[in-house]
Amino acid sequence: MPTASPPRPAGASADSPGNVRDFLAPVFAQYPLEVVSAEGVWLRNARGERVLDLYGGHAVAALGYAHPGWTEALTAQARACNFQTNAIPMRVRVRAAERLVRFSQLDFTSVFFVNSGAEANENALRLAFRMTSRPHVAAVEGAFHGRTAAAGAVTWGSDSWYGFPHKPFDVSFMPRGDLAAIATQVTERTAAVIVEPVQGLAGAVDLGRPYLEALRRRCDEVGALLIFDEVQCGFGRVGHPFAANLYGVMPDMITVAKALGNGFPCAALLTCAKVSATLSLGLLGTTYGGGPMACAAIEAVIEAIESEDLLANVRRVSDYIRRTCIVGPVQASQGEGFLLGLRTSRPAKQIQAELLEGGILTGTATDGHILRLLPPFILREEHVDMLRDALASLPA
Repeated sequence: MPTASPPRPAGASADSPGNVRDFLAPVFAQYPLEVVSAEGVWLRNARGERVLDLYGGHAVAALGYAHPGWTEALTAQARACNFQTNAIPMRVRVRAAERLVRFSQLDFTSVFFVNSGAEANENALRLAFRMTSRPHVAAVEGAFHGRTAAAGAVTWGSDSWYGFPHKPFDVSFMPRGDLAAIATQVTERTAAVIVEPVQGLAGAVDLGRPYLEALRRRCDEVGALLIFDEVQCGFGRVGHPFAANLYGVMPDMITVAKALGNGFPCAALLTCAKVSATLSLGLLGTTYGGGPMACAAIEAVIEAIESEDLLANVRRVSDYIRRTCIVGPVQASQGEGFLLGLRTSRPAKQIQAELLEGGILTGTATDGHILRLLPPFILREEHVDMLRDALASLPA
């Protein structure tokens, strides 16, 4: 997923004079920060300085860094068996699927493990086309769903980087919050509606219960499938298992990644009964998805979230951010849980750079006046106080 962050010269090493070459493809803008170690919510740079991480590796580090339970689970699984194909049954895979469904508290009946959010979205869309034999998908303006062929096709503004000769199906984009547009764009030609309940890259844009309920009703009316892309907003980030729980809207499929593995690459597609009933041997496939290390990581993250009551922590500390951090150049907040956007009076990139100079890492968004916060779920009020004080010291 792209990051809105200050660029450095291609091949230059962060925290270094700038003439060091490397062989990484020069396709990512990078922060002027080289991380050499991390613990809890703290990063340590090449100069030995601590940096408060409110970006969470782009919404990935749900448990922060060096979490003992997660680390031990991966270590134990690596010693036992680091990998086996999905053609070989493994109890850890079955346990992870069951625990994920139970954690969701939603009426899903199957889990397909994959490697990334984009891959999960690709498979969700493919199932929708197979089930309906229709040519069209409706997405939402501002959406980001991935950089692969189908996921990129339903990503807002992807024409600038898409690269493929043509998109594989018809796509239209609905204005955010426009209930009238739903009826005109979601029709009997529509295979699926794909939506982020809280848009991430757009700047923590909460689409809200009325809009999501209207999408659900319209999908039911015309026989389209409703896909919630909760790659960024899901798996505890909004202070509930999924945004679907928060809004009380049940989709036909949910895609999840990022926080799911706390940094170990993994993702999943959860399907309801009517979708699960269409699955058959050979229909879906993946090499690394559902590997035992990934499944051990998923189990460990769920165990930590539940045993440490981290969903309640996300809700409480999120509320504290909203109440205390409207200071200095911050005028308002938006989003849910730990997917928050702070609206700024000055360009957010300026404020991001000023905060990083003071030892606090944040993100930005496609909205140039949104400072995006995606911290680990273990963030506490004393860490928020540091952000508040830093913001208060900046010019408005």
